[in-house]
Amino acid sequence: MINRRSFINCSATCATSLVAASSANAKEPEPGVSSVNGYDYRRPKFKSGSRLLFQGDSITDMKWGRNQKDRNHYLGHSYVYLIAARLGVDMPESGLDFYNRGMSGHKVSDLKTRWQKDAIDMKPDWLSILVGVNDVSRGERSTLDFQKWEEDYRFIVDRSRKVNPNLCIVLMDPFVVRMTRLSADDIWKRWRGEIDKLGEIVSRLAREFKAVHIETQKIFDQAAEEVSCEHWIWDGVHPLPQGHELIARNWLQAVSEATNKEV
Repeated sequence: MINRRSFINCSATCATSLVAASSANAKEPEPGVSSVNGYDYRRPKFKSGSRLLFQGDSITDMKWGRNQKDRNHYLGHSYVYLIAARLGVDMPESGLDFYNRGMSGHKVSDLKTRWQKDAIDMKPDWLSILVGVNDVSRGERSTLDFQKWEEDYRFIVDRSRKVNPNLCIVLMDPFVVRMTRLSADDIWKRWRGEIDKLGEIVSRLAREFKAVHIETQKIFDQAAEEVSCEHWIWDGVHPLPQGHELIARNWLQAVSEATNKEV
């Protein structure tokens, strides 16, 4: 997990170094490590031409262009865009292909309904899923059927893996932070309680399907303690730009660790 100190790297020392650097004395980048200042991470390993598909709700969606011929907006402006931009700069030789199919407002049952068209038919090599916050109960009592939620989630992961036994999978925990509409004790207790249970299911499925697991709730909990909730998320659910960057950096770190393991 990347902490705030690793995330916020802008300093006077860095600025001075940038001004003083020149082509004559610049060091060669370490092999396999990003050469872009501030993005010091080990590059993940992908087979050439890999298709990376990102699925989820509005956090993933962020207005990706439904007209895929419009290359100004085809990825939206979520963490998906940031991951694609980073890897496109650092690994151009890999020819990676990115697709965003997050849909605002969708629950895991909605993903199941559109899974054939928006996942199976797209034939990804990598599948990343972040879903769950829209499944949390509204109103004054809990109505979420956790068993059904797990069944639906397991269905989409299992179906994908059966179609492509070599599919690489990334599962991210749903998350919330206590602020604005989620501030009241009763509301927060219900939302966080259900989100934590959904996170346990995601963790279980990640182990079962040998997927990369990203503990997104813990990441935002730590970030909120070190700065504030409002710095990362504006309404308790939807990240601000820096919140999406936090997701992107942790996604890259987790995938890098998974693909660079010693055999």
